[in-house]
Amino acid sequence: MKQLIESLREQTAEMSAQEVLDFFTKLYPGKVALSSSLSYEDQVLTHMIVKGGKKARVFTLDTGRLFPETYNLIDTTRMTYGIAIEVFFPDYKKVQEMVRLHGINLFYESVELRHLCCDIRKIEPLKRALEGMSVWVSGLRRSQSATRVDMQMVEWDEADSVIKLNPLIDWSEDDVKQYIKDYSVPYNKLHDQGYPSIGCQPCTRAIAPGEPIRAGRWWWEDPDHRECGLHVKR
Repeated sequence: MKQLIESLREQTAEMSAQEVLDFFTKLYPGKVALSSSLSYEDQVLTHMIVKGGKKARVFTLDTGRLFPETYNLIDTTRMTYGIAIEVFFPDYKKVQEMVRLHGINLFYESVELRHLCCDIRKIEPLKRALEGMSVWVSGLRRSQSATRVDMQMVEWDEADSVIKLNPLIDWSEDDVKQYIKDYSVPYNKLHDQGYPSIGCQPCTRAIAPGEPIRAGRWWWEDPDHRECGLHVKR
């Protein structure tokens, strides 16, 4: 697998994000899926997938704790591009048991309980969503946080046994916003209210000018491990 990843990196090293997406959808027909949180980045990638002929699946994880604006954007995106955004939900029995044992807002109590919540609401549904896929497309960028600086455009995700593709890995925030503007891409209106990174409502806040763009996610924790587990080695 290491040789395959190195070969794919070499073949795509000089490609644009659009070219990379087109390359992988041709190489793995019917086996490419974008996991979209409806972020700026994921909306850019959704637009690129539509431009490329809608040859990749687009799905999202509904944790049950998202912002109303995020739910509205799911429908807006679906209608704008004429695509079916698949929605995956957590196992309600596991959610019920977790809440019974630890309370509805357990994530504020400890890193361990926050990870438990993310595991049940995000990680397990992601595994179901990626079943049968060869390539998982993500909107990660190196400049987003300290936990992402070493990520590559093409990686191997051991936990889910798929190629992890990050077409926007070298893009700046300005690059993303310019693309949104140039192509009139629908985006989450919370971005205009100081929310550069948007996840579950209880775990996301607006940031102050000058703060890192991920400062509003799990703000009560150490910034070196502010990830839900989707994009770290598991």
